Amino acid sequence: MSRVVLEGLEFHARHGVYETEAALGARFVIDAELHWAFAGIPDELGSAVNYAAAYTAIQEEVTGERHQLIEVLADRIARRLLRDHPRLEAVTVRVHKPFAPLPGVFRDVYAELTLSQEERRQDE
Repeated sequence: MSRVVLEGLEFHARHGVYETEAALGARFVIDAELHWAFAGIPDELGSAVNYAAAYTAIQEEVTGERHQLIEVLADRIARRLLRDHPRLEAVTVRVHKPFAPLPGVFRDVYAELTLSQEERRQDE
């Protein structure tokens, strides 16, 4: 399967369990792998998944409604991408929270979800 990857999309948002996260917000980094068969397509945007539109959808999901869990945010992004782009066969979404309120030294915390069109339709 082919894929187009949007990697390292950074947004300021207010997701998290704690009130300080809601008040101050933090940086969230999103990776989205858009899986679809594009081998042999014509060289025109109408034959492709518009990744500028995918970026806008991701931005709206991250900066819109506040969620306590990054797992829920990953699910909302994945479902939105699949709904908005029926040509996609599956998506993998990673929501990174590099400044999560943890007591130790760490590089990153992230939630990852891979969801197919079929799985999305079954859940509706």
